[in-house]
Amino acid sequence: MNILHDLAATIEARKTADPDGSWTAKLLAKGPEKCAEKFGEEAVEAIIEAVKGDRDGLTSEAADVLYHLLVMLAARNVPLQAVLDELARRQHMSGLAEKAARSGD
Repeated sequence: MNILHDLAATIEARKTADPDGSWTAKLLAKGPEKCAEKFGEEAVEAIIEAVKGDRDGLTSEAADVLYHLLVMLAARNVPLQAVLDELARRQHMSGLAEKAARSGD
């Protein structure tokens, strides 16, 4: 998990970097909506690779999805640890029970 923490820290540091020298800074400078749009694009690309059954393509796109998820979270000031804490909270709950608790189903 250290790589995700390291990547999240790098993304956080890029918030104050020059957008001309960093793709992450450039993306963050465009605002949270653009970060969310880019995350969505990458998610769709990962879905396409999964449907095609292209393991290497899916691996590459999954890395892009994780990166862009972290950028989107940073754009909205949601720390990675908050997401990890939420996952930990759900860990001992069945998926069906967790879903019902969120949606009231």
